[in-house]
Amino acid sequence: MSTPHVLLGLLAGGTKHGYELKRAHDERLPRARPLAFGQVYATLGRLQRDGLVTAAGQEREGGPDRTAYALTGAGHAALDRWLAEVEPPMPYVASTLFAKVLVALMVADVDRARSYLIAQRHAHTDRLRELTGIKTSATASLDDVVAVDFAIAHLDADLRWLHTTLERVADWHREVHS
Repeated sequence: MSTPHVLLGLLAGGTKHGYELKRAHDERLPRARPLAFGQVYATLGRLQRDGLVTAAGQEREGGPDRTAYALTGAGHAALDRWLAEVEPPMPYVASTLFAKVLVALMVADVDRARSYLIAQRHAHTDRLRELTGIKTSATASLDDVVAVDFAIAHLDADLRWLHTTLERVADWHREVHS
């Protein structure tokens, strides 16, 4: 995820201070990892340095001064360019799930790999049920449904891979021990 561009997108709706941006991020991207306040303010500092946002005043509501930020013309242009770029598919497999299975197979522990694959399949299936419940709830927002659809599609792909890998491990085990 591109945190700077997400913050630019949130600022496209109007001037906000760091706390509002963090809260809006966590609400609008409900299935993403929440942003840390330090990350928000560090990113705002870089965006301001690069001329993409500008300080638009300060407010104090019973606490410390809060600097509000607004998009600049260059910020709008950068956001438009980013939104127009097609994301290339990920070139590398970077998954702890994948790495654990390969390591179990590398150490020639087929039973451990099989047990792990089965346990992981159960965990994925449980998560799939949980997400389906969120998606079908009466209180699900469009943001929730879109985020859950994305997660479900990835879980479904993982489940197909887990199933295929379990079959391959079983076939290999039969061939070796026949």
